[in-house]
Amino acid sequence: MMEAADPSVADMSVSRETFAALQKLEHLVRRWTEAVNLVSKASLSDLWARHIVDSAQLFTFCPQEARRWLDIGSGGGFPGIVVAVLAREKLPGLRVTLVESDLRKATFLRQAAQALGLDVAVRSSRIESLAPETADVVSARALAALPELLGYAQRHLKESGVALFPKGARFAEELAEARKSWTFDLDIQPSLSEPEAAILVIRKIHRAKQD
Repeated sequence: MMEAADPSVADMSVSRETFAALQKLEHLVRRWTEAVNLVSKASLSDLWARHIVDSAQLFTFCPQEARRWLDIGSGGGFPGIVVAVLAREKLPGLRVTLVESDLRKATFLRQAAQALGLDVAVRSSRIESLAPETADVVSARALAALPELLGYAQRHLKESGVALFPKGARFAEELAEARKSWTFDLDIQPSLSEPEAAILVIRKIHRAKQD
């Protein structure tokens, strides 16, 4: 009898244990969203694609030498908890820190991490109040406009770090606005979860010189 192929998430082959952990996260989010607004009710019918896959694809852009990943506005664990689940199998040296100012959501993140056996740090504070993290990767999903996100990334990334920001169909408008006050190296990657969306892979973030 042929063995069944390993499952995959966002075009990545993963172990059955990793796949099961992501399914468990999906279940936890559905249960908690009844009381805490972790994700929109409208997205619950397609939670796997809209949130799990959408988050997992960010991990594919993580440098292999990365050791610190900072996820800001982590909410329902997207992408931070998903990244931590994948890193446990694919990049066990990666330390994931989740920043969430909403105390109820931060409580969910801690309980989800415990239920999944993840070693993550959860900071229940505003990103503006954190000391610089010197992270290798900074991510944020559905948190703020790009100019604001670049400010957070510049503060918390090490010089060689990378920012990963998934954006919707109007990402070009955000880029145009961001370039008024920032300079950066940019790689635009197609989103696996939304045809018109993109993953902005950004490095070398600096304030633009004013004339």
